[in-house]
Amino acid sequence: MPLKDEFALFRTYILRFWAVVGGGLLVFALYMFALSLSKDIPDVVELQNPRSFLATEIYAADGVLLGSYYRENRSNATYQELPQHLVDALIATEDVRFRAHAGVDLRALLRVLKGVVTFNSGQGGGSTLTQQLAKNLYPREAGLSTIGIINRKFKEWILAARLERNFTKDEILVLYLNTVPFMYDAYGVKSCAKTYFDKEVSDLSIEEGAAIVGMLQNPSLYNPVRRPERTKERRNVVLAQMENYDYLDKAQKDSLQQLPLDVSRFTRQDHNAGMATYFREQLRQWMKAWCEENLKADGKPYDIYKDGLRIYTTIDSRMQEYAEESMETWMTKLQDDFFKHWNKDYKYEPWTYPYNDRNDPDFLAKKMRQSERYRGLRKQKVPQDSIDLLFNTPIPMTVFSWHGNQNHELDTVMSPLDSIRYHRKVLHAGLLALDPETGFIRAWVGGISHRHFKLDHVNKGTRRQVGSTFKPFIYTAALQAGYYPCQQVPNVPVTFQAGDPRFGLLRSWTPKNSSHDREGQMVTLYWALANSVNFISAYLMDKIGTQPVVDMAHKMGIEADIPNQPSICLGTPEISLYEMVGAYTIFANQGGYTEPVFISRIEDKNGVILYENFGANSEEVMKPQDAYVMLNMLQNVMQYGTGQRIRRNPYGALPGGVQIAGKTGTTQQHTDGWFMGMVPNLVGGVWVGADDPVVAFRSIGYGQGANMALPIYGNFLRQVLENGKLGVQVSDRFPVPDRMEIELNCSEYQTPGSGDEGDDPYLDL
Repeated sequence: MPLKDEFALFRTYILRFWAVVGGGLLVFALYMFALSLSKDIPDVVELQNPRSFLATEIYAADGVLLGSYYRENRSNATYQELPQHLVDALIATEDVRFRAHAGVDLRALLRVLKGVVTFNSGQGGGSTLTQQLAKNLYPREAGLSTIGIINRKFKEWILAARLERNFTKDEILVLYLNTVPFMYDAYGVKSCAKTYFDKEVSDLSIEEGAAIVGMLQNPSLYNPVRRPERTKERRNVVLAQMENYDYLDKAQKDSLQQLPLDVSRFTRQDHNAGMATYFREQLRQWMKAWCEENLKADGKPYDIYKDGLRIYTTIDSRMQEYAEESMETWMTKLQDDFFKHWNKDYKYEPWTYPYNDRNDPDFLAKKMRQSERYRGLRKQKVPQDSIDLLFNTPIPMTVFSWHGNQNHELDTVMSPLDSIRYHRKVLHAGLLALDPETGFIRAWVGGISHRHFKLDHVNKGTRRQVGSTFKPFIYTAALQAGYYPCQQVPNVPVTFQAGDPRFGLLRSWTPKNSSHDREGQMVTLYWALANSVNFISAYLMDKIGTQPVVDMAHKMGIEADIPNQPSICLGTPEISLYEMVGAYTIFANQGGYTEPVFISRIEDKNGVILYENFGANSEEVMKPQDAYVMLNMLQNVMQYGTGQRIRRNPYGALPGGVQIAGKTGTTQQHTDGWFMGMVPNLVGGVWVGADDPVVAFRSIGYGQGANMALPIYGNFLRQVLENGKLGVQVSDRFPVPDRMEIELNCSEYQTPGSGDEGDDPYLDL
């Protein structure tokens, strides 16, 4: 063939080749253009607002994350929160050319193609971080065909290109880390750090960050809880990659690879775990009502499970930790004492104790019939004798125990009836502490274990008899009726008439003292309140009437119903711990009542403030002088009376020189133990008892408020004071009113040589 013809034929082949290539590229370009018009690929607006559910985050006043409300436990970190070593580990392991490519890395694709041709699967993946983000934002449907998968892959390329055009590299990187799903309902690196290491992202160590990056490849396969060795190996691969790309030197890498994989602080983030669980549930109920009343720009109510709100509370995480620790420490001992008290030393169960006014031999049978197990069996029409057999047959089960695992769970074998018997003898507690000036609640512990017992013993809906902690309301009403602390009154019985004489229902009732100390003598009101003398409370009630006391309690913020009956002199009203602590702040706040507050601010996901509360909405309830006099009397309760034990707390005495006022309370049959305590910048209260009033210690030595409740508050307050950085100092002093018309030095009232002195220590004040 002539050379000319050969050249023409070659040129034809070349033209055809480029026609095919060009045509293919044109078709591919048209295909990609058509795909880009697809409505199911997110546009720029959607990319800026990913369709993932964002958890609402709850923050303490000191910035600590207390917990979240979520359907997906997803919280977004900012780029500034990411430690540099985490960014380095991610780039070194997943996409070393991340800063250089435009979303699709052709060099990486060619490397993958070479691996396919040479059957070498170790060439690495071709997906960039931007493409992986595209996949997270635009999840693939299940069951796609090969063509469908290819189609979706090209759509991800388009989405990756859009991401690169509209976001910086740093924004893409943090978006990716915020959309990664991990195990145990943790979505995003922020939730992952909290779940596996109980840390903020910014606090992660190099080896912890490497472990998280290693988990990205397959969170199930590299699960540090279930597969620690495999996860450690993967972590070490990440550390090796960081050395390969000069983010670590060899010595650092070798040292870090030797460290164990520590997930000892792993906590699955659910609503029963973490700090302030009872408070978070109370807050959830409050937020539910708030969301119904507050609408977004689109007219829809806010949703705490997906709108990514940020709730800033008044809780101080350090005080909350001290409160929870103090409760756990004392309740562990107290529960052991209780079990020994009934199971070892005495044959009766609390509910069958013959000297208990609430004796109920059918108690267990009633509780059995109230159980879910019993109702389920009855619904299945199981005969009663078979039900009785099932309830008395031992089976494996998990029970609450202070000596169990970190969730206070203990695996054991017992019958369902024994389980009821066991759990009804579990003692419960509540603690609340707040700043009297602002009303800000600093610690809220509603119970011993939200996982096992849902009843919150702090909130307004949970009310118990308050015992002698009610007496300051009586004494306050007496002060306003003209009585004064140094006044001497007879310590003798007072008899009340109750009922309607027209129907022959008139009966007499005489309160009794728990001690015979100084009965029949004249005593000061100082001494009477310090020693919680019932005769004197009855005396004052008889003189001033019941209605002024009821009015005073309501004026001080008590919303509970208080019967207009003489029996209230013994503290029979049922009042919540929330109301009691709020009322006692008046004594420390110079007579002003400040509404308790637990939320300071709510923001939307963009930081726009939706709600603010600065607290300190105070209303004068009594004159500063009256409040100070009562405060002084309650200080003497702690110095000379039933509160002295706080000075010799078994877990450490309070620092010397601290000013403290307070009152213990014990109800009939030792069912409830109370303590209310005040220092100048913190007022708190503790309640301890069983859920059922028939369950109690049978001796006042164990069952009094000074033993059940006071040690919890004492240990809590000691730690707060020792911290020294929480706004509560040993040197703080209660303010003294400018004008005092009531003499507090009882020696001024004595007539020398009259013999009035007796043995009343308050005559020396």
